[in-house]
Amino acid sequence: MQPQMEDMDLQRAIANAQPQLVESLSHAPEWLLMKAKCFLPHMDLSHMDGITDCKEKVLWLLDTLENAGPIIWKQFIQCVCMECSLPMDLEIQLMSASGEGNLNQKQEAFAEASTQSSSPPTGPVRRRHGSNSHPNGKKSKQQPLDSAERYRHLIIASVSQRYGNERAAGAAVLGQAQPPAFSQAFINLVIRQSKASRLKERADKPREDSAGMQEAEECVDTAVKVSDLFESVVSLGSTRVILLFGKPGMGKTMLMHRLCQKWAEGALPQFLFTFLFEFRQLNLISRKLTLKELLFDLVLQPEDSPDAVFQHLLKNAQRMLFIFDGLDEFVGNIDQPASSCVSPAFHRPMSISELFANFCFGRLLPGCTVLVTSRPKKLPDFLLSRADLLAEIWGFDHEKVEEYASHYFHQHSFKEQAIAHLKNNSKLLSMCLIPALCCIVCVCLEYLLRKRLSKVELPQTMTQFYIKMLLIFISKQQTEGTVSEDTQLKHHRTAILGLCDLALKGLEEKKIVFYVDDIPEHVKEFASLHGLLTVFEVKRSDSLPEAGHAFVHLSLQEFFAALNLMINNAVDGNYLKKKFSLKSKWTLKNEARTEFMENFHIFLSGLSSKACRTFLTQLAERNQVWVRDKQAAILQSLKKLAATNLTGPKIIELCHCTYETQDLELAQHVGSQLNFKYEFRNFRLTPLDVSALVFIINCGRDLTHLDFAGCPMELDCLEVLASCKNIEHLRLTGGSITALGLTGLAQVFPNCLQLEEINLQDNRLRDQDMGKVIEMLSRVEKLKMIDLSHNDISVKSVLTLAKGATTCPNITELHIRKDTIMIYFSGQSRRVLRSSNLRRREHKKENAAQIRNLKLRLQDCSLNSQHAREIAALLRGSAHFSEVDLSGNQLGDEGCRELAESLPEAHISKRLDVSNNQISVDGVCCLLDAVNTCLNVVEFEASLHHQTAILKFIGDREFASTHSRDTSRSEDQSGGGESQKSVVSRKIRLTDSGFPTGDLDKLCTVLKKCSGVSEFDLSNNSLGDQGVGKLVGLLPELKAVNSLKLSGNQISLSAVFGLAQCLSALELIKSIDISLGNTQSVHLTFWESVRNSTTRSAGKFPAHPQHLENDYCFRLRECTVSPEDMDTLCQILGKCTGLTELELSRNALSDQSIERLLISLPRLHSLKLLSIRNNKFSPNCTLLLANSLNLCERIREVEVRSSENAFLHLAGKIESQETSCRLTDCSIGQNEVEELCRILEQCGHLAELDLSGNQLGNEGLRCLLDRLLQVHVSRLLNLSHNKISQDGVLHLINTLSTCRNVTEVQVSLCSKATSLIKFTREDEPRKILRLTECNFQTEHLPKLFSLLQKCTNLTEYISTNNNMTTRAVEDLLQAVRKNLGTLRISIEEQWVRNESITSLLQMAVHPHWNVTEITKVWACGVLSSSSSPRISKDKGLLRVGVGFPHRMEKMESVVSRLNQYRLEAKHIHFLQKCTQLQELSWSCVDLNNAEEAMLASMLLTLPALRKFELMSSSVTPSGMGHLVAGLQQCHAIEELNLGSLGLDDTAILMLVPGLHKMPLLKRLLLNNNNIGSEGCSHLAEALKNAPHMEEINLSHNKIERAGLEKIAMLLPEMQNIKRVDLSSNSIGPAGGEMLAEVLGRCRHLEELLLARNHVGDKTAARLSLSLPSMCHLKILHLQSNNIGSLGGTPLAKGLVECQQLEEISLSENSFGDGAIRTLSEGLPRFTRLRKIELKLCGISDGVSRHLALGFSRCPVIEEIILSWNSLGDEGALELATVLPRMARLRMLDLDNNRIAARGARKLAEELVKCCGIQVIRLWNNPVPKNIEESLTKQDARLHFSFF
Repeated sequence: MQPQMEDMDLQRAIANAQPQLVESLSHAPEWLLMKAKCFLPHMDLSHMDGITDCKEKVLWLLDTLENAGPIIWKQFIQCVCMECSLPMDLEIQLMSASGEGNLNQKQEAFAEASTQSSSPPTGPVRRRHGSNSHPNGKKSKQQPLDSAERYRHLIIASVSQRYGNERAAGAAVLGQAQPPAFSQAFINLVIRQSKASRLKERADKPREDSAGMQEAEECVDTAVKVSDLFESVVSLGSTRVILLFGKPGMGKTMLMHRLCQKWAEGALPQFLFTFLFEFRQLNLISRKLTLKELLFDLVLQPEDSPDAVFQHLLKNAQRMLFIFDGLDEFVGNIDQPASSCVSPAFHRPMSISELFANFCFGRLLPGCTVLVTSRPKKLPDFLLSRADLLAEIWGFDHEKVEEYASHYFHQHSFKEQAIAHLKNNSKLLSMCLIPALCCIVCVCLEYLLRKRLSKVELPQTMTQFYIKMLLIFISKQQTEGTVSEDTQLKHHRTAILGLCDLALKGLEEKKIVFYVDDIPEHVKEFASLHGLLTVFEVKRSDSLPEAGHAFVHLSLQEFFAALNLMINNAVDGNYLKKKFSLKSKWTLKNEARTEFMENFHIFLSGLSSKACRTFLTQLAERNQVWVRDKQAAILQSLKKLAATNLTGPKIIELCHCTYETQDLELAQHVGSQLNFKYEFRNFRLTPLDVSALVFIINCGRDLTHLDFAGCPMELDCLEVLASCKNIEHLRLTGGSITALGLTGLAQVFPNCLQLEEINLQDNRLRDQDMGKVIEMLSRVEKLKMIDLSHNDISVKSVLTLAKGATTCPNITELHIRKDTIMIYFSGQSRRVLRSSNLRRREHKKENAAQIRNLKLRLQDCSLNSQHAREIAALLRGSAHFSEVDLSGNQLGDEGCRELAESLPEAHISKRLDVSNNQISVDGVCCLLDAVNTCLNVVEFEASLHHQTAILKFIGDREFASTHSRDTSRSEDQSGGGESQKSVVSRKIRLTDSGFPTGDLDKLCTVLKKCSGVSEFDLSNNSLGDQGVGKLVGLLPELKAVNSLKLSGNQISLSAVFGLAQCLSALELIKSIDISLGNTQSVHLTFWESVRNSTTRSAGKFPAHPQHLENDYCFRLRECTVSPEDMDTLCQILGKCTGLTELELSRNALSDQSIERLLISLPRLHSLKLLSIRNNKFSPNCTLLLANSLNLCERIREVEVRSSENAFLHLAGKIESQETSCRLTDCSIGQNEVEELCRILEQCGHLAELDLSGNQLGNEGLRCLLDRLLQVHVSRLLNLSHNKISQDGVLHLINTLSTCRNVTEVQVSLCSKATSLIKFTREDEPRKILRLTECNFQTEHLPKLFSLLQKCTNLTEYISTNNNMTTRAVEDLLQAVRKNLGTLRISIEEQWVRNESITSLLQMAVHPHWNVTEITKVWACGVLSSSSSPRISKDKGLLRVGVGFPHRMEKMESVVSRLNQYRLEAKHIHFLQKCTQLQELSWSCVDLNNAEEAMLASMLLTLPALRKFELMSSSVTPSGMGHLVAGLQQCHAIEELNLGSLGLDDTAILMLVPGLHKMPLLKRLLLNNNNIGSEGCSHLAEALKNAPHMEEINLSHNKIERAGLEKIAMLLPEMQNIKRVDLSSNSIGPAGGEMLAEVLGRCRHLEELLLARNHVGDKTAARLSLSLPSMCHLKILHLQSNNIGSLGGTPLAKGLVECQQLEEISLSENSFGDGAIRTLSEGLPRFTRLRKIELKLCGISDGVSRHLALGFSRCPVIEEIILSWNSLGDEGALELATVLPRMARLRMLDLDNNRIAARGARKLAEELVKCCGIQVIRLWNNPVPKNIEESLTKQDARLHFSFF
């Protein structure tokens, strides 16, 4: 019966597999014909030669063999299986059905017959097990097999039986047939291996980043076969461990079965035994086992002699293969075995985990080979460190997908259609790269194609495919007609729910294998019928085998478990959220083992899609709302996860989950949350991973940065990336991209339209790939940068890239330095808003912008002189280079020569760098020649010590900006001058080279030819005195030189004298600056030559007017100069007729040296300034310096500061004879006063003497004042900060009476400690005494009053906080009552604040004091300078005017000023008596109705009132009426000030009648009110009758064009109008244009204030036409008016015509450089300009030179405001240069600019020469704090603080 069953099995298997068998054998028809002749020797098969169709021939032969009988047929099938390479599924079916592996006598006989055949087989022949035991097969058969050999054959037979007919064995146990749902042809998998040398290093890294994954350098892109894995592991007698891992569905288990089958067939002859253990079955073993029990009880018992067999296994361990499949499925914990167990006993029972660990560590069967498979999530540390080889199963590639599909659909007519469908759907193809998914896709595709639908629509997600697969499996078993899917689902619902329960329970219990009792019968029948469960033999230990059941794939179990949660009524949303989480790719070693849920969360996400809602509703038998709520819980969980900090693997998992939902809103949310988080490190990405990632990115709205570092990827991943629309930066580093990958990238990148940066570091690109890079990436539209660093390239690649860069039009920079390769492209920059100035600038440079300037940087690339020829050829080509950097190579002198010769033909706009190229003096000379032969070279910089050599060219904008300042004097102001190239400054910097004598001669020979070079720097070359002399000797040949630096050349004082002689020998020398300190400095500068100046175009004014006199200066610092050396130096300098400045700094000059210098001053005829800085002076030396006024009559000022710095200013004889002596902070005390006075008495024209900050004290002060008449000071004596007391104050006051020419004494004993005496040469009667905080005591006041009584000409006495009581004031008035003339007394004390106005008014009527004016003012600091008497009170300030001897006839002349004081009836009553009152001023008062009425009535009694002020007060409308009524009677009013009263149009309407009654009105001030256009119109009507009007102030109101027009029309009619203030209104452009036109007819206008009206460019342009007619204009304010370059330029031209201007304010307007230049050119015509404000005008260094030159030509300029601009050091240098020329300048404001230390130092340096400048403001500039303090100490006029 058994043979019949086997024959039936064979027939059935052949019937099922015939098409596939025919397909396979049709490739070897000759081999088949030969075998047929062997099996059918008596049959004539000659006619077969006539059949040409291979398939037809195969079919005929197969039919013939089958008809020959079952024995021959079975033997033939076994022969096919043994000798032919068949697909795995076909081979399994045929071998199982034919009984292959039993090795019976018939097989051996057939094998023997086949080997004796005369014709050798032409097909592939497989090796048989045992064939290499004996060379002769017959001899081996005759010997009886021992027990070990028999056991081996038994294993082979078992393996063949089990893995060749796995399903048939399962069916025999079940007693039923099982459909091969997942059984298909075995297609070889893609396996990639990695070196194991790095595994131990990686074992210590965090699991999330590195577990199981290769580092970048380990990743190889070579596919290997399984057999190669064993051959690549070298056996050294120790156990070899191979770790093979792969993601779910990659075919790991099937591959292991295939491997066992191949071993059974003899494909792995190195292994005598192969044992396969599956962890899913090992989980069932709970007890401990010995090694023998593990092998015999769980695998196969020997037929006999088990002990002998076991010993044989132990002895042949090196030829044994142990396979442990599915480590990730093991539920136990596996730890490294204890080190104490060096050699565990083979008979000791151990747990499964211990057995496995000891196998891996070679403590069981040492020398064997252990192959472990696992998913990548669980890889124990010890296994990683122990593994000899690591490999990963990558699944299928495109070719294998097509191969698999070809086998799957081989029986169908739609085979080609199916394959095309897979190939054309990229997403589907990505899924099929996973073999398990490929099978499912093919199942679904087959089902749909069989229906012959017009359009085949496959599912979109993995979850949907599983659902579709389930429905297809159900439908395939339907025998009744067409039944709908809904009906089928409903019919099998109970079984499906049972299967879901089984799946979830298994996962929760970590159970994968189920026994018969675990599965309900109806569930088992359903699952087995539809191929969802597989059955196999299970051994728990030595017990009998049982039937085990498992889902055909773990992923299928996860699918049904997830489905359970979604349809289970007991599961709610909260439970779902709890169960849902992203599973990391790897588990940390200290984490508990998690459930088998690799894809569980993905299936949950997929079931949450809308497409699955109907399926879930039907299966759960609930409504869609219930299902939707569950789905919403999953979606909400995904949203929350997106906002957390996820690692790279979890990001991929999240992308998969999101893709499975197919929810675009969720994808967009996730994309927005993950943006800029896409960083992936050291784990493999599949095309399916990348596809999910791209889906998320494309759904997002932002551009994305993708960073893949050390992530192995297939080419298919790159193809998927091509569909990503939003990639901006892409990083693919640390991978294995080679030429093949580069080809893939070439097809991908042009499709990524937003791609800007690509990083391909650390890959395997080679020389031959570099050309492809340029060609490939030039097509990426927006690409800006690619990084190719750390790839395998040589010098050849460097040159290839360089050539490619010159030909590729969109490459802007190639940067190669050692292993770093960066390529920059032009790309398409995003459009941004640009200012109009920038747009015009770009338009002007449009032609230049079209030329691509390439930066070529080839640094440290091992280039030699031969390579230099190729580079020189590139330079001679048509490419334009901005920069060429060849530093760090080995070009040598020869290479430099090649490059230098190419420069005249090269197009380089910025620089050529050949530093660090092993060049010598010869190479330097070659490059120096290029300066002469190549006109574009503007600078050469070289250093042999530092190995630098750089050539800079005229196109360098940095140098152009610098040179433009040097050559601006040569530019044609009319626009037709020479090009900049012909006059640009050229420089040679040759430093730190240490030239020997011979080399110096070579260098001098070359330098002689550099006649066109303007700057030379030969510093730090150890030239010595002789070398410096040689170079100085070249100066006559260097016609264009303007700078020569010879610093750090170890010169002595002798060389200093030699250089000093140059001042007389060289006519064009400008300055010599020498320092012999630790860092020697020598710098010579020269004026422009006459030849150069004659070729220049004439400018408006020269840059340096002194050039014609050849002025120059000599500076010597940090040099010890003895008296004898000083004599020598002065003797040399005396011959220099043009020496104007001599500076000696830090020279430690002795008193004798300084004395000899001062004695020599008369011989220095042209000297204008002698500076001795940082030189400590003794008191005697200070007096010597003061005495220089008597030694040299040309000295005009001697200034000594802090006994360290001295400045002597000299002048020509034709200038003023006045002199000044300033000896400040010089510790001059009483002992030096006598000698100082003796010196000063000889100075006949001493105008100013400043002795502030010394130590005179009271006695020294008295001594000095006693000789004051002999000293003859004519202007000012400053004795501040000299530690005087009240007695010293009295000494100073006494000078008012003892010295006739003393006009003012000012003393303060507060922190300011001011002590000033001012003199006058004229017989001026005015004498003023100012005393502040002198703290007079009772004993001092009588002395003070006595001194004042002697001062008969005292005109003003100001006392502030001097303890002056009321009684003291009365005594004061008593003391001065006999004086002649008028005396004004001002007393500020605290008691004045509380004194009533009434008591103060009583002073006016005192019968003996002749008081004509009393002022008590509450308003802070507002005091009139009018000569009229007044009453004021200012925070305790009392002013009393006393007139002698004529007493005023009437009190009516008293003027009242009542500020911030409450009016009372008695005050009004008193004022009513003053009928002739002329001035009345109130401010900050609040008037009630009664007081307003009284005020009006008072005004009725003041007909002589000429001035009325009511400011900053509160007036009601009714009060305004009373006020106007009173003013109508004041017909003599000339000035009316109603500012800051809040007057609106209604109030103005009430005021108009009063204005009509004021025919003498001259000044109308209505500022800071709320007057609008209507009020302005009423005002204009009233002013028509004001012919004497001189000033109108309507600033800070709300006047618009309509009201302005009325006022403007009146202005030309007012012949006396001089001042118009319309600032801060709402005039606007339209009103401004109208006003500008009218102003052209206002010829007498002197002051025009239009600030903050936003009139714009058109108004400015129109005003420029009117300005020439305003010939008397003195003050013009136009700040903050939105005037740009369009209006600024014509305005500047118009201003030039107003030559009477004294003050201009143009602040807060963005004029632009052009307008500033125009204004600068016109500044010399402002001969009366005193003040100019250009704050916040955007002024930069670019126009600073023009502006500075313009200021220097303004003869009376006093104040320049340039704050809040963009001036830097260059601008500060330009301004500093012209400071000495502005003799009247008092203040320069440079606050809040960009001036740094360099600019500040230059300003301080030049400030020394400017006696008249009082302050230079430098607040909020980037000057370091320590430098600020140093400069402030050097000169207190530099202010770095805001206050």
